[in-house]
Amino acid sequence: MDVQLLESTADPERLICQAARNDYMEEYVADTPFEEAMASMGGDSLEDKQETLIHHLLDHGHFGPFEHPHATFAVKGISRSCMAQLTRHRHVSFDVQSMRYVSFDDVDPDDVHDGEMVVVPPSATDPDWVGRNQQSGQVDEETAAEREELYRETIANSFDAYQELLEKGMPPEDARYVLPIGTKVNLVMSMNARMLMHVADMRAAADAQWEIRDMTERVLDLAAQWCPITFEYYDEEMHNRKNRLAP
Repeated sequence: MDVQLLESTADPERLICQAARNDYMEEYVADTPFEEAMASMGGDSLEDKQETLIHHLLDHGHFGPFEHPHATFAVKGISRSCMAQLTRHRHVSFDVQSMRYVSFDDVDPDDVHDGEMVVVPPSATDPDWVGRNQQSGQVDEETAAEREELYRETIANSFDAYQELLEKGMPPEDARYVLPIGTKVNLVMSMNARMLMHVADMRAAADAQWEIRDMTERVLDLAAQWCPITFEYYDEEMHNRKNRLAP
């Protein structure tokens, strides 16, 4: 998996503060110098004042101003299963690599067996892995090896069947039906800062599935560089809570 920040609102926390100050100012925010708009906030420096206001907004559940800055992320190599969970979130915009127009007729099924094109979950290889709703606990090494080989053979066979169907004239949009839900996909997604925190509430939580939790934590790492005051506070004070952030 790889996650990168493609584009984002420049100086997002200035925008958050301008939007929030607009609610309590008599003056027109567009005509008011930022330093003047922030003058009543506590803190010695302008950054301190921004921190005071952003912490106050998050602490009091005033999440509207966080809807103004947006970020766009590119995500490489997540499973279709993970994508299905992610795209349930409204107020996030997605573009997803098409399996109607992108065919995988040149992928070697032997490479699929070794991990190309399909996500191999930890439970396929780790005898000590115990996931949610699992019917049994840890297994011995022999059982783990058998489980891994069954998984790898099955996904390789599915790609072999897919390519044979293409050779027999079936269109990619129909041949793809035989591919596993673990098939890797690339996507681009855009959301505002409030929605990003809401997605993190749901998908970076301890009870979230391992793959989407991993992806969300990577997004949060990038968000902490883009919008540092906001996401440092989120990480320290709000992470792993249900914060009523949903718009």
